[in-house]
Amino acid sequence: MPIGKTHSSFDLHLACLCKMTNVDNSNLMVSEAHLILDHSRKQKAERTKDIGSPIQLPGKALAVHVLKNDAWIAENTTVIRKLDLETGKTLQIYRGHTGPVTCIAFFERDGRKYLVSGSWDMTIKIWNRDTKDLISSTEGHTDFVKTLLIVPSLQLLISGSSDKIVRFWDLSTINAGQPLRSIGSISSHTRPVECLAAGGVSSTELELCTADTMGVIKVWTVHKADGRWKSSLKYELNHHRTRINDMYYGNDQLWTASADDTVQVVALDSASDADKIPRLIAHPTAVRCLLPISLTDLAEPYLITGADDTIRSYDISSLQEPDLLGVVDAHWHDVTELRLWMRTTSGNDGQIRVEPWVISASLDGTLRKWRSFESATTTSC
Repeated sequence: MPIGKTHSSFDLHLACLCKMTNVDNSNLMVSEAHLILDHSRKQKAERTKDIGSPIQLPGKALAVHVLKNDAWIAENTTVIRKLDLETGKTLQIYRGHTGPVTCIAFFERDGRKYLVSGSWDMTIKIWNRDTKDLISSTEGHTDFVKTLLIVPSLQLLISGSSDKIVRFWDLSTINAGQPLRSIGSISSHTRPVECLAAGGVSSTELELCTADTMGVIKVWTVHKADGRWKSSLKYELNHHRTRINDMYYGNDQLWTASADDTVQVVALDSASDADKIPRLIAHPTAVRCLLPISLTDLAEPYLITGADDTIRSYDISSLQEPDLLGVVDAHWHDVTELRLWMRTTSGNDGQIRVEPWVISASLDGTLRKWRSFESATTTSC
């Protein structure tokens, strides 16, 4: 961990998880509350060992993306893993980072498919997805790289870091062995930048949302001038009390999950200030991740959230009165990611079938699969 840096409680907890392998627990003084929690988790691990068709991972999934029937996983073991969601079999492993991999993104150019990864080792790496070759490594930040966002139509990569900086990188030219070219930055946050989201993309402009560990969200107009990306602050949102853990932007709505025990949604492009008042969905504990189904290709009025070790499902047909549909004791440790999987299968009749599933990842070291919105109708164990 870089000296003299401040990090969130989740980063510190993860650092402990990464170092626990060589610790002699018999020599540690552990609080009674910790012992009770540990005992409770062991009991729950036994109760939940078979639900959700778990896929056991060698490490902890810090980020997950689903492409077709494959899951791409950024692990605390310093690798990126591609695995088959049907069989759980590892298909590819990308090695090269020297710290936990925190974020991944994807793009295509000139018929080639690329993977981009960010890590605690402060680098951004680009890989050829077909050959697994490392194409480029960039020392992009002076602290952990926490989040990546690609705007394909602009050939633009945006990164956020614990160094509190947002940086813009040129993807139009990728030269083997050469670092990415920096084409702009934002340095107005006073805390680590955790999340990025973008909308309103044109050929020379986009609207960018940046969120940090103090709960501050900044909304920017970013435009291209003289080969660089320059930003102007539109406004700042302060409706969260602390860390933003997850963020989605679409249909003029900004959805955020926070350690302040809430999910909130605000209309960004509304002409009415009254419509900019956030709608709040309270949770009993910190919300680590969310999946607004309304912003996916399904476009259905459901919201899935991960708080502690449970998954909650809501009908959000009315944002004024969201309806809690169900709660699942899905894992025995914190849920860290929720992703939509459009599962594709071929039947005996030769017909191709596509069915929506939800994939959850957790610090318990598993991926779990939930058929359609099974989590919306299943009650707690």
